[in-house]
Amino acid sequence: MSEELRKLKDELDQIVEELEEIDFFFKGAQLVIGCSTSEIIGEHIGKHSSMPVAEVVFEAFHDIQIKYDLHLLFQGCEHINRALTTARKTSTEFNYEEVSVVPHRGAGGSLSEVAYKNLDNAVVVEFAKADIGIDIGQTLIGMHMKHVAVPVRIPSKVLGSAHITLAKTRPKLIGGVRAQYK
Repeated sequence: MSEELRKLKDELDQIVEELEEIDFFFKGAQLVIGCSTSEIIGEHIGKHSSMPVAEVVFEAFHDIQIKYDLHLLFQGCEHINRALTTARKTSTEFNYEEVSVVPHRGAGGSLSEVAYKNLDNAVVVEFAKADIGIDIGQTLIGMHMKHVAVPVRIPSKVLGSAHITLAKTRPKLIGGVRAQYK
């Protein structure tokens, strides 16, 4: 592994540790991950896709998936309408509609391509309603989060050169002045 990839892995390990400290991950959660490998390496989003960077990012979150029994959803780029690559098990469990596309670095992005090749029985779905989300490089994952997304802050703010934005969700507060909430 190159020195740059080792540094990236170390940064990811730190981010994961910080997220674990605040109980970000939980059993059965749907985690949407949007990632621009171009932004991570300091380039313009969509212009310098990196398969080696995507592999490092995928491995980090695949390990988290196993540890917490998560459902991973990897958001593709705008060239596939930000569709999500996931395991068929996740698609079936949450009744997500499958679409017909195979993500690749030129349309979908490197991380979606790596996920498609490595997830068990991978499929691509059009929409999701994820519980938690990690946006690496301002890829705009909000469309795949449940309706009330809440920002999450940790000490780490970047991965490589890419800004990271984190979110969790909470149920909607409805009912007005007479309502009571937990």
